[in-house]
Amino acid sequence: MTTSVLSLPQGAEAPARSFRLLSLKPAAPAPESSARRISSQSLLQGERELVIQHQGSEYHLRLTRNDKLILTK
Repeated sequence: MTTSVLSLPQGAEAPARSFRLLSLKPAAPAPESSARRISSQSLLQGERELVIQHQGSEYHLRLTRNDKLILTK
């Protein structure tokens, strides 16, 4: 943890009590997942919708007009 002390400009009214700013070290980056990655372009292959079959149900992966992905059952 790093501590910094601030001073006021000359002529500025001093606060009722002194204070310090504390800054924490940035969080360590999350370890990379070993999950397999595939691009949405590879999945959709130029189409706007893909049907995924999972445990007897169908899920629809759709590409919206705003280039967002939506997965619905």
